[in-house]
Amino acid sequence: MKRLKLYLQSILLFFVFPAAVASVAKEPAVAGSFYPADRKKLEAELDSFLEADTEPAGVGRLLALISPHAGYMYSGHVAGHSYARLRGADIRTVLLIGPCHHAAVSGAVIYPGSGLKTPLGVVPVDESLAASLASDRAGVRLAAEPFAREHSLEVQLPFLQRTLREFSVVPILVGRMTADSYRHLADAMAVVLERDEKSILVISTDLSHYHDARKAGVMDRKVLDAAERLAAGELERLFASGEGEMCGAGAVLYGLAAARGAGATEGELFRYADSGDVSGDKGYVVGYGAIGYYRRELSPGDRDEIIALARGAVECHVCGTPLPEWHGESRRLKADGAVFVTLKERGGRLRGCIGSLHATMPLYRSIIQNGVSAASRDPRFAPVRPEELPGLEVEVTVLSTLHPIAGPEEVVIGRDGLFLEAAGRSGVFLPQVPVEQGWDLQTYLQQLAVKAGLSPDGWKGGRLYRFTGEIVH
Repeated sequence: MKRLKLYLQSILLFFVFPAAVASVAKEPAVAGSFYPADRKKLEAELDSFLEADTEPAGVGRLLALISPHAGYMYSGHVAGHSYARLRGADIRTVLLIGPCHHAAVSGAVIYPGSGLKTPLGVVPVDESLAASLASDRAGVRLAAEPFAREHSLEVQLPFLQRTLREFSVVPILVGRMTADSYRHLADAMAVVLERDEKSILVISTDLSHYHDARKAGVMDRKVLDAAERLAAGELERLFASGEGEMCGAGAVLYGLAAARGAGATEGELFRYADSGDVSGDKGYVVGYGAIGYYRRELSPGDRDEIIALARGAVECHVCGTPLPEWHGESRRLKADGAVFVTLKERGGRLRGCIGSLHATMPLYRSIIQNGVSAASRDPRFAPVRPEELPGLEVEVTVLSTLHPIAGPEEVVIGRDGLFLEAAGRSGVFLPQVPVEQGWDLQTYLQQLAVKAGLSPDGWKGGRLYRFTGEIVH
């Protein structure tokens, strides 16, 4: 009986031990090397970094930050410019993503434990949310081992502890990027950011490594310009060609997709520096950048510029004169964006409508390009003639990211545009169309299917995506 009892206890411990191990907060790996291990020294250093930024908080919802992860001596002053934006913010959930330096990881891994220690205390991990983001099929798994020696996330924790009150984190490390892990994790993080106004994404990365300051500056400015504009395609090109570097390139690409999916409209570069600014050695530097990503509505000035660009593009093309150029300062117009340009005759009759569903170029360029196309390439209409110009109304719809939906019950008339893919065909309606036509939801879906060249019920066998739009008249 005694042997049986001991055997049963050993079986119980076998099953309980992994959970018990996971419940212990992880000890810091780089306290005392990358940042001070003494609490008071650490707090004083953090405060000096944060107080150096006196800029007012940005307008709009701050969805994500980029922050460097070198030793505080070299990059802490840059990181402070990102975290200064969190002072006083009511953030309760931080998705923390960075590169994996010390383990071979395919896809991404999420820390499964209960907390992460720093000299300032324990940062709790949202274990439930962490588990919900994991997917073995997509190559996003729960694993503690890759975090054992990793510094890219650890150095962000004291900044979070000094700027936020009660919060939890979901630590994520990215290894070799895979298509499945990219789609799954970017979409899952976007859902968290979209649904929880008290959440934020922090992306950990440094820039170029070990070039002279002049070369590093050229490389880093290209990367920062693309990152600030949410131009993921341009970043991938820079990385592939060697024109730009980020040690957290994968984490940044996952993070930008998540931020864009949650509605980020523009980025803002807070600070750039290199290690030589501290060490004095400008022959062998590492670059650091601080960027914030915001969801902001179009300003009145943006709206004026958008309509001027669209109308100018239409009129110049129709009259055969050079297309308008834009050299403004609006971050929103510089950022990659998707738009539709709609032309209407007096009385509201459609005269042309062409657009882009995906943000693949700066918004200002997309407006000009689609303005020309709406006037000349809509297959339903003949090209616009010069004598028609005085009577044309120009309307621009700036689109959000497409979101797949499970069914029509998720669609809200007046809020959502729809894109349908079915049987090798596709169709799209802007959010204002069902309102203008007086359609109910059933009619909306049927007309969308007909536009795609399907039977009225053809939408039932297809894939539906919703999107919103900011309409500029």
